[in-house]
Amino acid sequence: MSALADAAEGDALEPRTATITRADLVRYAGASGDLNPIHWNERVATDVGLPGVIAHGMFTMALAARYVADLAGDPTAVVAFSTRFTRPVVVPDDDAGATVELGGKVTAVADDGTRTVSVTATHGGKGVLGKAVATVRVG
Repeated sequence: MSALADAAEGDALEPRTATITRADLVRYAGASGDLNPIHWNERVATDVGLPGVIAHGMFTMALAARYVADLAGDPTAVVAFSTRFTRPVVVPDDDAGATVELGGKVTAVADDGTRTVSVTATHGGKGVLGKAVATVRVG
């Protein structure tokens, strides 16, 4: 039984944290083909006006989607996920990396049991994803 199987409309979901390191960014860049140096080179990132190296938006979105998939107990249960990127996650060049706090709330339960989940993702107390919504098949 998954954490979402018994969740009712209005239920808050167990929060989790995810850590992003520079090594994660390099691996993601290679896997995704997004080799933009703002995701791994401090000089380039600051030269274009960023506060430092930033995580790929799609990597941050993937962390949020994985959070929901883990709660569902099945990665194929997430049938839709959408979001807006509202603020970058700055990833320091240290062993600690950046922490993203993830949370969610069930906002609807369809007749077929599908849950709609509003997902929150914050870094440093500020939202990094806006209007993040997952549709999850449970059962």
